[in-house]
Amino acid sequence: MQLLVEVYRVARQLPDGERYGIAAQLARAAVSVPANIAEGFGRSTRGDYLRHLSIGSGSLRELETHLEAITLLEYLPETATEAAAAAARRTGFLLYRMQRSLLPRGS
Repeated sequence: MQLLVEVYRVARQLPDGERYGIAAQLARAAVSVPANIAEGFGRSTRGDYLRHLSIGSGSLRELETHLEAITLLEYLPETATEAAAAAARRTGFLLYRMQRSLLPRGS
């Protein structure tokens, strides 16, 4: 959830002209990550949980791409996206570990 908060801080700083562009995509991806983790946790099978973690991981990669694009397009300086990028890295590490812990031994 900290990732979501950091990303929304970035999205609020983007130019008004990007409200329905990259800001909306960034926010959508940020919501998708914890939502998929939660939904997967609530599912009844390990396979469903893993599938939702995979979807959340994909959304995380999308989010990281949007953060990089914001800097490359010079909408914001890199310093404005550092906290969100750091939260994305932490979340990615935790997602990876969670996925690995749910896989059968030897996978």
